[in-house]
Amino acid sequence: MAKYKLDDTDHQILDMLIENTRTPFTDIAKKLNISAGTVHVRVKKMEEAEIILGSTLTLNYEKLGYAFIAYVGIFLKNTSQTKFVLERINDIPFVTVAHVTTGKFNVFCKIRARNTQHAKEIIFQLDDIEGVYRTETMISLEESMNDKKRLMHSIFKDL
Repeated sequence: MAKYKLDDTDHQILDMLIENTRTPFTDIAKKLNISAGTVHVRVKKMEEAEIILGSTLTLNYEKLGYAFIAYVGIFLKNTSQTKFVLERINDIPFVTVAHVTTGKFNVFCKIRARNTQHAKEIIFQLDDIEGVYRTETMISLEESMNDKKRLMHSIFKDL
């Protein structure tokens, strides 16, 4: 992995890309009074240093019909089955996040579904995975906050 030290220009580029990953390099260059080539080279170096791992697309799940969110805690029969269970979870596209955790659950997942019936089907798929002892589900009444931008801005201010 290439070593790369962030300077003020890098921070400004990252700030603009955090706000909108589709911002053209020419627009960033104009705002920073540098060339688009400089922006391109700096972004490429940050990608090579694995500071930037790609870009994301933010979707309006409600408009797409997938506003139902639930969190599923998974208890395993044996922790040695964690890798196998995670591989099976990965086969279920409606499980959008999975964490191996300490505490009450072995694995904690976020699911997105069309409605309660669809969520039930997804939860049953999780329950049916070999090695899963049982699950415990919490339904999200509202996603009040989902903002990675604030965290990213804070991290880059500290660098």
